[in-house]
Amino acid sequence: MRAAVIREGKLAVEERPEPEGELRIRVRAAGVNNADLIQRAGHYPAPPGAPADIPGLECAGETEDGRRVMALLGGGGQAEVVVVDARHVLDVPAGLDDVQAGGFMEAFCTAHDALFTQAQLQAGDRLLVNGAAGGVGVAAVQLGVDARAKVTANARHHHAELQALGADTDVDGEYDVIVELVGGENLQQNLLRLAAGGRIVIIGTGAGRRAEIDFGPLMAKRGRISASTLRARSADEKAKVVRRLAGLDLERFTVPVEAAYPLAEVEAAYERFAQGGKFGKIVVTFDT
Repeated sequence: MRAAVIREGKLAVEERPEPEGELRIRVRAAGVNNADLIQRAGHYPAPPGAPADIPGLECAGETEDGRRVMALLGGGGQAEVVVVDARHVLDVPAGLDDVQAGGFMEAFCTAHDALFTQAQLQAGDRLLVNGAAGGVGVAAVQLGVDARAKVTANARHHHAELQALGADTDVDGEYDVIVELVGGENLQQNLLRLAAGGRIVIIGTGAGRRAEIDFGPLMAKRGRISASTLRARSADEKAKVVRRLAGLDLERFTVPVEAAYPLAEVEAAYERFAQGGKFGKIVVTFDT
């Protein structure tokens, strides 16, 4: 099979033996995520059991019996064939094509876990999503709207697209839940915007992993800061995340795709991701 392989900070397309296992998927599309870029740079090793040099945390394709599925992975998704834990797989909703489905699982699993497991988002809560135009941000906006929260999307660009998903884009105000996908100096501003009893959950640090904060506002508001990642969790923990997401009507959600690149142009896909300014996902596609 052909696969995207990390070689000295770059990606090459190479032949690899097809993996063996219980559930094999012939991949049609695989999303690109920030973790893939960090792994390409040599700073985010794959967890045990995942290919060490083939990136890709999500994919969509067909099982050997012809079932259209999308999968959450610890790595290896950017290859023509993957083997996956059956508990980490969902059927592709009828409204999504293969390319959109290839960018669904990591984004929506991450966003759902942050909103409902970490931050306990409830109907009527005021939700702010910082970094709302990326794949996880767009998923968080849609999940918040679906849960009947009052959603505000904070992004430099793509305000009209975010408004079309049901979000406000005027960030002035107080928030019960803040999902942080940018990091860095945003944290101090989040504390000022936090409502009494509010929750901040950090799941992205593209603008920096460090921040200096004043604990006074957090204490005065009885606020809470938490953070999480999904990739390194155990198979059982990931299965719980997928199962919670499966309880929703997935037909209600969409996956905007900024650009799709064939496997032969995988390096260009990563460079487009790194440029920023996108709305939704960058996806790598495979010949059918």
